[in-house]
Formats: sequence, structure tokens, C-alpha cells
Amino acid sequence: MNSKLARFLPFLRWFPLTPGDVRLNFLAGLTVALVLIPQSMAYAQLAGLPAYYGLYAAFLPVAIAAMWGSSNQLATGPVAVVSLLTASSVATLATPGSDDFIALAIMLTLLVAIIQLALGVFKLGVVVNFLSHPVIVGFTNAAAIIIALSQVSKILGVSMPRSESFIHDILGVFQQVGEIHWPTFVMGVGAMALMWGMKKYLPKWPGVLVAVVLTTLISYAIGFEKKSEASLAALADPSTAALAQEYEAAEKALASVQEKILINEANAKKEENSDAPDEQNVLALHYQADVLRAQAKEMELANAARFKELRKLRFHREAQADGQGGMLHLVGTAPAGLETDGVTWRITRVAKGQLRLTGGGEVVGTIPEGLPKISLPTLDMDKLAALLSAALVISLVGFMEAISIAKAVAARTKQRLDPNQELIGQGLGNLIGSVSMAYPTSGSFSRTAVNINMGATSGLSSVFTALIVLVALLFLTPLLYHLPQAVLAAIIIMAVGGLVNIEAVKHAWKAHKHDGAAAIVTFAATMFFAPHLDMGILVGAGLAIVLFLLRSMKPRVAVLGRYSDGTLRDVKVNPGLPTSEHMMAMRYDGSLYFANVSYFEDAVLEALANCPKVKYVLIVGDGINQMDASGEEVVHHLVERLHEAGVTLVFSGLKKQVIDVMRQTGLFDLVGRNNVFATEDQAIADIYERLGEAAREDLFCVVKPARA
Repeated sequence: MNSKLARFLPFLRWFPLTPGDVRLNFLAGLTVALVLIPQSMAYAQLAGLPAYYGLYAAFLPVAIAAMWGSSNQLATGPVAVVSLLTASSVATLATPGSDDFIALAIMLTLLVAIIQLALGVFKLGVVVNFLSHPVIVGFTNAAAIIIALSQVSKILGVSMPRSESFIHDILGVFQQVGEIHWPTFVMGVGAMALMWGMKKYLPKWPGVLVAVVLTTLISYAIGFEKKSEASLAALADPSTAALAQEYEAAEKALASVQEKILINEANAKKEENSDAPDEQNVLALHYQADVLRAQAKEMELANAARFKELRKLRFHREAQADGQGGMLHLVGTAPAGLETDGVTWRITRVAKGQLRLTGGGEVVGTIPEGLPKISLPTLDMDKLAALLSAALVISLVGFMEAISIAKAVAARTKQRLDPNQELIGQGLGNLIGSVSMAYPTSGSFSRTAVNINMGATSGLSSVFTALIVLVALLFLTPLLYHLPQAVLAAIIIMAVGGLVNIEAVKHAWKAHKHDGAAAIVTFAATMFFAPHLDMGILVGAGLAIVLFLLRSMKPRVAVLGRYSDGTLRDVKVNPGLPTSEHMMAMRYDGSLYFANVSYFEDAVLEALANCPKVKYVLIVGDGINQMDASGEEVVHHLVERLHEAGVTLVFSGLKKQVIDVMRQTGLFDLVGRNNVFATEDQAIADIYERLGEAAREDLFCVVKPARA
């Protein structure tokens, strides 16, 4: 009964618990939580979400995945690659950080959960094998570089354009090098230097946590964040004021066009669902919506260029006796002797006749206190199809990352893993995450390493981690207000540094050039298609399958000769080996299936063309693992064709599954029971018995027939 119950409640295997187990798991959970809290906030921003959504993803999914998974030490939660995949898949459908973006990210979590649960329940974990190791290596290297580059703008304190080309966006960031916000740069680089130094000289200290605490205190002490507002009338330069007014007017016009698109789509759907839909009216409404979308895209691009110009401008503000801000003058244009407030201001937003200004660095800001709202995710059926491919890629990549980490740990702990149960654990974690405002999660290598090094003996450590995150959500969020965004970017850059592994690509190339090519093409495709990362990994997976099929289409075929020790060996590798003019032995190292059976037939006929006196052809079939209907059909015709030419086809070493197919299709009877042998030596001895005196002195024969 207990074993049956444990199948549905895997966490029962943790019991009974000793006080020592509880203590070790609590310390491990506490240590992981100290790493997870700042990491999760950083990864949430990488996913295009407000930082506190990382804490939501670090709460319930962490505990649920541990309780229903099969690994005792795997630490689940927000991870870099899945966060980037989330951002890339949702950013094409909504503006990062917006309410629509958040809703779609949570919907994506639900889709990932459904896919992972389905794979786990139906024991289809093997499907992850379609993502070969070289493909994952190429994708991970590209993703790590993309992740690191995506954080450069936050380290420099400049804006990052968003378009359909990540490479173009990054070039846009580097073009703003002259506009670096130096306090932000110092904060970000200083945090990286601190984390690197502590990892090297104080490896047992939580470097990430120390960097977060120290930089937050410095940020608070120096007033790192400086924000203010002003009216458009405060802009002293007429051309700047006109540009801001144009931008605001264009935003209103864009909102009007987008509203018309929604109205047209709603009317089209209403017409489609009516009792007697007018097809022409439906087509006309969809056409109008498409025209408006194209118009909105042009307006959006034009206004993005306006805002880019506004972002570049720097202002000095008149100091007022009452402490209120005065006029804003472009740097270098303020009247001589004018007293300013000593801050260089930048525009971050224009809306409702007001300018939002910043004169310092970006900080995390206000984090809502309390627990995430428990509610069903909002389903946008119009965008379901667009998210499905991304959900599939995230499901497979996330699971492969989790199971690879779990296997590495299991090799150390000698624990037996169940990949399908791990899929169920990850799926349930994401399912609960989708109703608790979390974005997709997976297993983390760095936090799992911390977990096992701290002596965690079961998933109870992850439950303690979730409880500590709960305490942070309830009581500690106000303390994180002044945490610089540049420090979160630094945490991400330091975390993904270990994902870049050029040696793994070289190793794949040495193993087989096809594997190396798959890794390189996946890397290049991922970089090229970014921010659509799912396209990169799909291209890599497709290429890996095609290359596998190409390899299997031309398996190794060897004509065999007799070696000095009596074994049969390839005459091309060992030239000069004795062969026979009466019989020919060939070894075929591949399955006989639709893609390569013609190659098998051509190889046999070509070899026979060079040996016209041969009466027997022995196929050494130890390497033939499968035979499909196409393979059986071609072998059937080959047997008949050779028989008509006076040549007998003989097999040795065939596996059970191949013989079963031959029996079921009648091929076994056509070949003849007397022409199928267990070993090549038995086959050769029998053939020479049949040849008799004609082959008595043949050097190929290992068992000489008896003299009369």
C-alpha cells in the first residue's frame, strides 16, 4: 500500500526524517534561498517581467517540483535560459512589462505545464532525445551570449531598442556608449568585481547576497535613484518641446488605430459566430484590421525613433527656492549664471502632458508586499497558436536542463532517477506556478550544486527554500526598493558565464563532423533568429535529425577476407587478405529500412559485379538491428534476382527481431532455413561442404571439408 501511495505522493520517500535530516535540509534550504531571492528577481527582468514576479516563481513551483519530482537534490526555480525563451516568445505579442505581457507569460507557464505533464503521464520522456547534445550545446552557448549582451544596456545605463533583430538592437546599445551613466556603470561593474572576488577568495560566502546587500545600502545612502516629473511647458528648447508634443500626439493616434483593430476583429468574430455569417463582410473586416495593423506598425516605428531622440537628450533644471523644479534646459544651453539643482536629467516617459524624468540610476522600486494572487491564468485563444511552439521548446529545453542536472547529482549520490516522474514534478510545479502568477521554471545547476554541497538529503530542503521566500514576500520586500537594476544585470552576466562552453563544441566536432556541424549551425541560427530563440533550436533539432538520416542512409559495408588469426576482417582496411572466387562474405553495419535498403542492394550487386564466379554471398548480419517493410521487400527481390543468376544469398548472426520479420512475411522460407546460420564460421563451413572439391584448396575456408 505504501509503495502504491508513494507513486502518487513521491515525497513520502523522504520519511522517516531524523532531527539530523531536518537540520541539514534546513541549512541547505536557507543557503539556496539566499542565492535564489536575488537571482529570481534578476531572471524575472531577463524574462521581461517586473522583478517581483521572480519571487513568485521562486515560491510554490520550487516546493511542488521537489515534492513530486524524483530527484532528492534538484533545485527548481527561475533559470536564465528559460527566462530568455519566455521573453523572446512573448515580446513579439506584447510590450515587455505590460499587463498583456504578464498575462501571456503566465499563460505560457500553463501551456508548458500541460505539455510536461502529458509527456510524464504517458511516459514519453524519451521525446527529449530529439534534442541531441550537440544541438543543446550550440543553443546554450548562443543563449548565454545573448543573455549577457541583453544586460549590457542596464550596466551602461542606456536604453535598448527592441526590434525583430537582436543583433541590430545590440548595435544600437553600443552606439550609445558616449551616453553612459557612470554611477550605474560603476555600480554594475563593481558588483561583478565583488562577486568574482568572493567566488575566488571566499568561495563559501554567498557572494551574490553580499553584493545585493552592499549595493542596496550604498544606493540608499547616496540617493542613487533620482526621479521627478515636469510638464511639457517646462522644456525651454522649442524644438524639444515640439518633438515631445509630436510623440504624445502620435501615441494617442496609435492607441486610436489599435482600438479600431480590436473593434474590427471583434466585429469579424461576431459575424463568424452569427447564424448566417456574411463571408464577404468577414473578409472585409479582417482585411481592414490587417491594413490598420500595418499602419500601426509604421506609426510605432516612427514614434520609437522620436522617443529615441528624446532619450538621448540631457537637461539641467533651474533651482527654485520653494524646492520645486523649474525650466529644463538642454545641457550647455542654460543662461550664464543660472543656478541649477546639480542633477543631469533624462526623459523616461511622455504621457498626458507630463514628462517623467530620471537623474540617477534605475532601481528595483516598489515591490508589492504579500503573496501572489491565486487565480486561473487568462487564456487568450487568439495568441494560443503563437505560444504553442515556444511552449514546446521551453518544455523540452527546461526538462533537458533539469534532468541533466539531476543525473549529474544522482551519479554522485547513487540515487535512481525516473525521468517521467521528473517531468510530472516539473509539470506540476509549472501548473501551480500558472495559478500563482509565476512564469516558467526549471532546474538550476548553480542552486542544485549549492543544495548538495550543503548536505541536502531530500526535497525537504526545497520546501524550506520556498518557506524562506514566503517570509521574504511577506516582510522583506520594502528592503529591496533601492537595489540597483545594474546589480541584477551583473548577477545575470556572472551566472551565465559558465554556460559558454566552446570546448564542448570542439568535442562534438571531434566525435563526428555532423555533430559539430549541428552545434555550430544551432549556434548561428539562434544568434541570427534572436529574439525568436525557439526558431534557432528548431533549426538545430531538424538539422540533427536530417544528418542522422544521412548517416544511416550509407552505413558501413565491408567485403571480408580471412585474417591470420582466423577472423574475418575488412579487406579495405587490411589489403591482401585471402578471399575466395567461389564465395563472398560481406558485413553490413546498419538497419535495413526504407532510407538505406537500396544502398544495401547496390553494395551487394556492385561487389558481385567484380567477382563473376561467386556462387554464394554471405551477409554477416550481426550489425543489422531492424528490418522494416521496405527492407524486407528489397531483400525479397534481391534473393530472387540472385537465384535466377545462380547465386545463393546466405545470412549469419541475424537478431531475433530481424528473423521475426522474415518469418512473418515469408522471407525466411524464401531464403531457406538452410541458408540462415547463427555464426559466420558455421555458414562458411556449410557453404564449403556444398562447394566440395571445387574449393578444396581455397585459403578462405577455415574448416576444410573431409577428403573422400
